[in-house]
Amino acid sequence: MALIEVKNLEKTYFTDGVETPAIRGVSFNIKAGEFIAVMGPSGSGKSTLLHILGFLDIPTGGTYKFDDKAIDDFSENELARVRNKKMGFVFQAFNLLPRTTVFHNVKLPLLYSSLKESSWKERAEKAVEAVGLSHRIDYLTNKLSGGERQRVAIARALVNTPQVIFADEPTGNLDSKSGSQIMDILERLNDEGHTIILITHETYTAEYADRVIKLKDGLIESDYEVAHRRRGAKDSFKK
Repeated sequence: MALIEVKNLEKTYFTDGVETPAIRGVSFNIKAGEFIAVMGPSGSGKSTLLHILGFLDIPTGGTYKFDDKAIDDFSENELARVRNKKMGFVFQAFNLLPRTTVFHNVKLPLLYSSLKESSWKERAEKAVEAVGLSHRIDYLTNKLSGGERQRVAIARALVNTPQVIFADEPTGNLDSKSGSQIMDILERLNDEGHTIILITHETYTAEYADRVIKLKDGLIESDYEVAHRRRGAKDSFKK
């Protein structure tokens, strides 16, 4: 059974009476444990699709099932609970709290969880350790390099042990070395069982995926398996 099922999905934005279609009836399935790269030029609908799949936006047509339940059947509270518990998000701009420690940034999603507060410290420390930043856990995030900040963002996404990690251009603001380290971490997380959905315009990063879905003008241009998946150095990010 697919973890994510999308059929004839549409998203149209309405501004001052003007319709702007972003997604024009796309269909695909994603199995648990897959590593999917979604590619396409600017304006192709990549980020819109990620926002819908991550319960950050709702479609205007078609169907989307997550874990065999249609998005229309979730209440607002259920959407928020699933988003917090089963989904993790990593964005190009990091979206960290400035002048706040690595530990407190990573712990933030736990404030909205049903987990006992007594478990928060251990969970946050474990997530920070998973991205090789235990030696920076008490640093303020604005004192870190771009690559380190993105690793903090991944740790924050991991802290609730989500089924799916959505990564929207996670290497876009990084140099090539830091970008490779981020992709190595995502690869390792996928090997550990996390489903990864990566939004990217870079062929290099897409080659880490099992499968590539290419969008153009809100439509699927192609959907294919990667013949020779790139394999990184799993521990290259560690100090």
